[in-house]
Amino acid sequence: MKNKVVTKKEENDSLKKIKKFLNKFWFIVWKDDSFKGWIISLIFLFIVIKGIFFPLMSLATGTDLPLVIVESCSMYHEGNIFSNFDNWWERHDMKYFEYKLTKQDWEDFPFHKGFNKGDILFIVGAKPEKLKVGDIIIFEANYRNPVIHRIINITKEGDEYIFSTLGDNNNGQIQFEKRITEDQLVGKAQINLAPFVGWGKLIFFEKFRNPAERGFCNEN
Repeated sequence: MKNKVVTKKEENDSLKKIKKFLNKFWFIVWKDDSFKGWIISLIFLFIVIKGIFFPLMSLATGTDLPLVIVESCSMYHEGNIFSNFDNWWERHDMKYFEYKLTKQDWEDFPFHKGFNKGDILFIVGAKPEKLKVGDIIIFEANYRNPVIHRIINITKEGDEYIFSTLGDNNNGQIQFEKRITEDQLVGKAQINLAPFVGWGKLIFFEKFRNPAERGFCNEN
């Protein structure tokens, strides 16, 4: 069997076809204002974000959920970032009495004014031995989505760390958060990256939620 020899002309023709295709693709994705262009652009962006951006972020942050949209009001403080911390503490201090957490402790905690439903948080991997009381962790709880609450107690069973959490806006602990093992950890909240922006997604699912969980937050 003879090997086919690719001539210089055929090589140039192939390169021209590739260049023509790329130019056409670039036009459709970024410059075509038609309905078809918009659809193709959205599909392209979805593939890039889902297939490239998020895997790279997961690799860099050490967690499968580098970005999280807050879906509940369990960490809400009245007034949100403009809340008066002194007033909030007066309303909630008793529920932290048994954990010996003081106002001074709380002022040094990350997110000490909580965060709101619809906020997008930046998450990093959580090393159990590095976590401290007051940190905000994301963990699996056999719930529909991972839970994001504040650590209020840490104990050790043998070589394993056991965590206990409580939502700032909850009046008491939920059973599943009283004993959180290392295997349940998903990550640790680092930055409130985009307050309220997550509502762009949440608004489409609000009608399917429990009526008591719909809409904007109020402090308990």
